[in-house]
Amino acid sequence: DPSVLKFLDAHKRGEPCVVLFVDTFSGAFEPENVDAAMAVLTAAGYRVHVPRWVREGNRDDRNLCCGRTYLAVGMMGEAQRQADRLLSALAPLADAGIDIVGLEPSCLFTLKDEIPAMRLGADADVVAPRAMMIETFLEREAKAGKLASLTARLKPATAPIMVHGHCHQKAFGEITPTLAVLGLIPDAKPSLIESSCCGMAGAFGYEAKHFDLSMQMAELSLLPAIRKAPDAIIVADGTSCRHQIHDGAAREAKHAIRVLAEHLQ
Repeated sequence: DPSVLKFLDAHKRGEPCVVLFVDTFSGAFEPENVDAAMAVLTAAGYRVHVPRWVREGNRDDRNLCCGRTYLAVGMMGEAQRQADRLLSALAPLADAGIDIVGLEPSCLFTLKDEIPAMRLGADADVVAPRAMMIETFLEREAKAGKLASLTARLKPATAPIMVHGHCHQKAFGEITPTLAVLGLIPDAKPSLIESSCCGMAGAFGYEAKHFDLSMQMAELSLLPAIRKAPDAIIVADGTSCRHQIHDGAAREAKHAIRVLAEHLQ
């Protein structure tokens, strides 16, 4: 793929480069999150590459898939085929020392956790250490003093920001970077909603037989906290979490990267 070669050449020349893994949920259903990620990373001075399918030497515009949805229903063979395609696209980039950032927690942590556990070969072990949530990447770069061009363009927050952590983020201790990155917005004081799982648990809450249980989980703390803050910006990185909040509290929840992009001057 000529676009990959150009990207690798830019990396070799010392240009700041990063790979954006566009998962199926973001690419197919919420492309505004992809646009926001591109806007923020570009404003921060990074050259961004989005890996695509390559079949028999021909590139097309389909998003690569981690196989998460197949894993969830025990379709291991199809999950492995999807993972193999993804790894073949990411391994040369990771091997060159380029970081890979993701948007959807369940997909990103499938890449970091489940795929290496499936023992798919050396590529999985090369890619996993380079893969991280986009907020984790931005927090690290901010600490290294590399985000001056981004922070200079951020306008002050005018509303409280409340964050619901996706279960994968909480399990891997990755909610702190989300709060830190939102804290780059002037006057922002992002707070974490003390909540359990939103009740969706992937596809669990979409099934009619689980509806009552799913809503009971959401009503434990998450939805009441949101209703008590009608003026707050609600942040949730998980697509299923955002759907639960929309349906249960009639509020729009946004990915953290989208909130950051909306505060760009």
